[in-house]
Amino acid sequence: MGRRLARSLQSAPVMMTLPANDPAQDDDPPSGDAPPHPLHRRLKSFVRRAGRTTDGQARAFAELGPIFLLPYRAEPLDLEAAFGRAAPTVLEIGFGMGEATAHIAALKPETNFLCCEVHEPGVGALLKRIGEQQLTNIRIFAHDAVDVLDHMLVPGTLAGVHVFFPDPWHKKRHNKRRLIQPPLVRKLAERLAPGGYLHCATDWQPYAEQMLEVLSQEPLLRNTAAAYAPKPDYRPLTKFENRGLKLGHGVWDLVFVRV
Repeated sequence: MGRRLARSLQSAPVMMTLPANDPAQDDDPPSGDAPPHPLHRRLKSFVRRAGRTTDGQARAFAELGPIFLLPYRAEPLDLEAAFGRAAPTVLEIGFGMGEATAHIAALKPETNFLCCEVHEPGVGALLKRIGEQQLTNIRIFAHDAVDVLDHMLVPGTLAGVHVFFPDPWHKKRHNKRRLIQPPLVRKLAERLAPGGYLHCATDWQPYAEQMLEVLSQEPLLRNTAAAYAPKPDYRPLTKFENRGLKLGHGVWDLVFVRV
């Protein structure tokens, strides 16, 4: 699967394999009855979930992980060195199983995609897609995106940010755990270059309404639509999304640009 691609990229810098799970970072699933985070605990971009890595994903880790996985370090990232070229870079926070990520990366070979995901099977699945589709414009952090934003990405360096279907945290007492909150939106806006965009999507209407409110209140961002945006052509309909649409579930896209 990935041997040909791995050989063709042998000159690329060696990166890393996945870090071990840190129990101190583990969190309760949204369906649990645990109380919300104390107010003094900082927002994380994820909740760690159980999952099994398949044999195919494990092979992708072994063959392609050393090339496409980046190590987390609390220092500014040299994007040109990480990708082996200078190109516009889009950050994706939480790519799930990588279906949309691989589709968009194939559609936009002129763009670099820096992708954050802590779910190990999801990282393995995206590595597998990279090998199958011979993609070279993706790099992955198997680490909390908030840390990456805080310590590795300097202001004004991103051409775009994708946040597709983040955990909606349905229960009202868990709403404060939602990713799209004013502090994170400010960080994202600051790291966008002027004219860069922030694209969020959700299939949970109360979360869509909160996203619209939070994004509209950020002075560094401007909405590209009166409210919700038409789905951009580059974002594919995933299998999960198609199932929801067949059941009558809505999907809301929001696209804001850096002023």
